[in-house]
Amino acid sequence: MIKHIVLWKFKEDKKDEMNLFLKRLEELNGVITEIKYMEIKRNVNLNGKNFDAMLISGFDSIEDMEKYKVDPRHVEVANLCKEIRIDRAAIDYEE
Repeated sequence: MIKHIVLWKFKEDKKDEMNLFLKRLEELNGVITEIKYMEIKRNVNLNGKNFDAMLISGFDSIEDMEKYKVDPRHVEVANLCKEIRIDRAAIDYEE
C-alpha cells in the first residue's frame, strides 16, 4: 500500500474556508474508487508555528495515487486549498 501524507498551514483569516475544504476532501472518500483509506485530522496544538491539518490516505499503487491526484473531483477540492493555504508538506511511502 502507498501512504500519502499531507500537512497544511492555512491563512489566519480562512478558518471557515479551511473547514469547508477539509469537509469536501473527506467527502471524496468512497467516491473516488482509488482511495482505499483516508483520515483527516485538525491540529489541536495551534501555537502559530505548527501545521493546521493533516491528511493520511492510502492507495493500492503509485498509479492509483496519480489517478486520484488528477481526478476532476480532487482537482476541484485541491484548487480551493491552494487559495487558502500558506504552506504544504507531503510525503509518500510504501508500507
